Amino acid sequence: MKFLVFIALSSSLAQAEALRFEIQQLALDANEGVAIADLNQDGKPDVIAGRNWYAGPDFISRPLRSIADWNGYVESNGDFIHDMNGDGFPDVIAGSFIQTEVDWYENPGEQGLALGQQWKQHLLQDTGYSQNEGSFLRDLDENGTPEWITNSWNNKNPLLVWQLVRGKQGGEKKVGAKPQQADVAAMHGCTVGGDGQSHGLGFGDLNNDGREDLITGHGWYERPEKDAWTKAWTFHADWPHLHSSVPMLVRDLNADGMNDLIWGKGHDYGLFWWESTGIKDGKFTWKEHLIDKSYSQPHTLHLADLDGDGQEELITGKRVRAHNGKDPGGNEPPCIYYYKWSKDDLAYTRHTIDEGRVGTGLQIATADLNGDGRIDIAVAGKSGTYVLLNQGE
Repeated sequence: MKFLVFIALSSSLAQAEALRFEIQQLALDANEGVAIADLNQDGKPDVIAGRNWYAGPDFISRPLRSIADWNGYVESNGDFIHDMNGDGFPDVIAGSFIQTEVDWYENPGEQGLALGQQWKQHLLQDTGYSQNEGSFLRDLDENGTPEWITNSWNNKNPLLVWQLVRGKQGGEKKVGAKPQQADVAAMHGCTVGGDGQSHGLGFGDLNNDGREDLITGHGWYERPEKDAWTKAWTFHADWPHLHSSVPMLVRDLNADGMNDLIWGKGHDYGLFWWESTGIKDGKFTWKEHLIDKSYSQPHTLHLADLDGDGQEELITGKRVRAHNGKDPGGNEPPCIYYYKWSKDDLAYTRHTIDEGRVGTGLQIATADLNGDGRIDIAVAGKSGTYVLLNQGE
């Protein structure tokens, strides 16, 4: 009985210290991508989510692009921000679950935004690959221009990195072509993973050599010391197919000098952190720690310092109706949480952002949306598009 009382008191204290969030719904559709940027250059962050953008601080809906519905989804696997033509107004890059094309959508500028114009669509590249689970825009080589990386649920699809290269007008005009194409020297395509893909993708320096590696749901690709876009990356099959979250996160949680893994089962129950315990027989070894298994489909993970203490919190929740409710727990209520890391206990404590209304999709975005000095959250999924305004403790 004393043990039960202790648990109840601990839970009450944890909840008393939890942050509160004001929930504002922006839209209801099946879009699952979301980003934050100052699209109209008025000094206030805006939210981008699929077909619409929402100008801060009121977040009234404004048109952006047309996207087809597909099989219970919106045919888009995320929104990514980059000034493609160098005009100072951020543009949007987007891929698709089934379509093989990567497109960018041109910000119409101050007057076009004021008139509610749709954004002009430009083809970046037909990659030739379908079955795309999720994508990332990330500056892997730290040259100031990001690369495009797509995770596929088709294990036979290679892991490709597509470099943005300069167009004639000085802007980023095209994604790098596939290496086997004749114009590879001009397009700077790179096959990172000849050993294929698996559901799940992340980024981080696993072997502590100072170079960022690519993490997948079935192992990791070691970045070569030089010429990353012309030399092969070494694949290490250090774990089986996990069907893991997109992304997987790499952090040294226990401060032992070795990077650990944070990942969720994208289409089942289970959120974990794997403690790196060294190398045995040439492979990394891990000690698995369960974070939470009370809900299914923690498909996207995000880190941000929500309480301003200098330490990142883990944000995730249930991806609403992933696989249209056919996954384990797929029709259970939406939820979204943040998890506070304890350096003393080496464990995460869960705090509720919302249960029963807000879930997740493919992306979670964070920024100070209302200028109060606290980090807020934007999230989009099949429960709707929301901003979650951080009210503090």
